[in-house]
Amino acid sequence: MEVNTRATATTTASFLGTIVARTPFPVRAIQVDGGRSSRQTLNGPGQERVIRLFTLPPRSPEVNGCVERAQRTHQEEFYEVYFGDLEITSLTTALQDWECAYNSMQPHQSLGYLTPYQFITRWQNRQREEAKCH
Repeated sequence: MEVNTRATATTTASFLGTIVARTPFPVRAIQVDGGRSSRQTLNGPGQERVIRLFTLPPRSPEVNGCVERAQRTHQEEFYEVYFGDLEITSLTTALQDWECAYNSMQPHQSLGYLTPYQFITRWQNRQREEAKCH
């Protein structure tokens, strides 16, 4: 999660770099809605492979259900109850704290009542075990 004052090519590239650096698995594609972008490929910062960009059709939230649900959760559990400073630095810190709690303390029904951190840790362990067997 990140807050920026503007949606520019520079902030988008920076955010993409953040995603690639923080995600514990390879980023192969990104799905976006709206904007002037069309379906294209992007070079991920610091990566040799290409990250595909898929642009969703306008006014079609049903094809992006998981993201829409996550946004609703963040809206209800962060934005609607946040009364802190709205300066970018303060808001970014608060969002990062919320992200940490959301990913490491809050069990998710869709993940079998594991936290996302527990889920990804189990997934990584299975990947390591499978790699040893091959």
